[in-house]
Amino acid sequence: MAQPVSIRTLAQWSRGADWRLALPHAEAEHALVWITRGQARILLDGVQRGLGVHNAVAIPAGSVFGLTPGPHCFGWVATIAPRGPIMMPDTAQVLRILEAHNQAELTGLLEAMQRETNRGLPFADEALAAHAALVTVWLRRMMIDHPMPTRPSAAARLVAAYSALVERDFRLPRVMADYAAELGVTPTHLTRACRQSAGLTAGELLVRRTLHAARLALEDGEMPVAHVAASLGFGSAAYFSRFIQHHTGKTPTALRKAARAPRIGL
Repeated sequence: MAQPVSIRTLAQWSRGADWRLALPHAEAEHALVWITRGQARILLDGVQRGLGVHNAVAIPAGSVFGLTPGPHCFGWVATIAPRGPIMMPDTAQVLRILEAHNQAELTGLLEAMQRETNRGLPFADEALAAHAALVTVWLRRMMIDHPMPTRPSAAARLVAAYSALVERDFRLPRVMADYAAELGVTPTHLTRACRQSAGLTAGELLVRRTLHAARLALEDGEMPVAHVAASLGFGSAAYFSRFIQHHTGKTPTALRKAARAPRIGL
């Protein structure tokens, strides 16, 4: 069962596998990402952009995103359960914090959450929730002081709508053209918008969302490969196996085995 509040580093959030963050997907919890070293790239709300030091990113639960930290990137991630007493914004936020006192305030709050997690004292969950509430107060204040543009581009709005439909229906046997028809645009127009805003084609976005779900089921779950294939709308286990091998270089069975092999030095 997920904790109402947690604090992790980016590396801990990815659990040592880049694809867990980089492939487009949605999480069940709200997340606040705070970059303190290096650079990263994020696809969020249909827009791909670079992140640097002192960028704060609020990702609402259910929002489709893909986060790729650079080789020297370090950051914190506070996750907060939705529908609870701790308030998080309903829309994604990407804020660049320039003021040293605001930077230090958030870093201090997140480090206090980390200390509380490590100490294991009584009432740690209450202390974490209190710190998280202060983090969200900080976030809402920064949203007032550093407002984002209120009107995304037409391409970004279309890609965000497409991403939401993919998140809803990626387990169904639908192709990209089906989504384009539902959005009332041609596949060519949808692909052009995706390239312009997200840096990927519409087909690539759909494939990558499916691949994230497939790897999650194979590497974390116990469901037989044929059942995983059926749950993701593949017509046959053989087609699913070819899909996995094409995108990972391994068969589904080999991918599952590799993910569960002991890691030397960890």
